[in-house]
Amino acid sequence: MRVRDLMTTILIAVEPETSVIDAKKTMAEHRIRHLLVMADGELRGIVTDRDIRLALPSPATSLSVWEINFLVAKLTVGEVMTKDPVTVGPGRSARDAARVMLERKIGALPVTEHGRVVGTTTETDCLRAFAGVSVRATRAV
Repeated sequence: MRVRDLMTTILIAVEPETSVIDAKKTMAEHRIRHLLVMADGELRGIVTDRDIRLALPSPATSLSVWEINFLVAKLTVGEVMTKDPVTVGPGRSARDAARVMLERKIGALPVTEHGRVVGTTTETDCLRAFAGVSVRATRAV
């Protein structure tokens, strides 16, 4: 099985200037945990729900609600994203992609071909393939 057999070709992306709050809303709306960060048609990074959680203040903060809202409103995806993410080609084996995710402790890989993003594959896609469940039948977008 190849990456092209399990990748998702529906690209959900944001720009680096997107606020963290808007990125969080996009993730919730599409029920995803990873967002590609694109600018001028090029991959700039990837941001995860964990990146966003770690960037937001702890509930135990001593800041006031107004101070928190002010700071969070100014925070952008470009400030919290992983720059130059690890990518994989669509012709690579799914097993190799899963191994890369395990070794690097990452949950998603942008799929690129000839320098262009053509999809994404996630640990969930690998689990679906292992379980024999159709990706297209279960993907909610």
